[in-house]
Amino acid sequence: MDLDKAQGSMQAVLNILKTDLGTVRAGKATPALVENIVVAAYGGTQKLKVVELAQISAIDPQTIVITPYDASIIGEIHKAVQDSGTGFTPVIDGQLIRISIPPLSEERRNELVALVHQKLEGGKIQIRQVRHEAMEEVKKAFANKEISEDDKDRLEKEVQRLTDDTILQIDNLGKQKEVELMAI
Repeated sequence: MDLDKAQGSMQAVLNILKTDLGTVRAGKATPALVENIVVAAYGGTQKLKVVELAQISAIDPQTIVITPYDASIIGEIHKAVQDSGTGFTPVIDGQLIRISIPPLSEERRNELVALVHQKLEGGKIQIRQVRHEAMEEVKKAFANKEISEDDKDRLEKEVQRLTDDTILQIDNLGKQKEVELMAI
């Protein structure tokens, strides 16, 4: 039974969740809001993320600026952001694209908090799946007489401790994001 493998899997889930939560906007401009939008660039021959095609910066709490590395694809980036379902209205301004982030209404903040809770629950389900797989490995090793009963008990407790710690980290991420969303 490899505890490092279980810990690595749980850490991977946590990292994915952090990235996913970063895309939930909190009423202030951050590059994470647009960097993973996929652009059909160069006449649709390549599918690349905005972060691969342009420099993205937040010049103030309400404005994101996208500066394409290749000015010829500015229209394709503009269209991808517009069609992304984010609700942003990008504006081409010379060699760059400006996106104004409107302030969030109370209703929208509550919707985003609900979305965050959904994402957190998905992360917890994945963590519990990793725990389940690790526990199965421990039971199989015990059944095959590869480990003693004491080792089995110790490993099961260790897997459970890892699971509890990771779930606690997920809960803390959720609390931070909720505070961020509800702050005006």
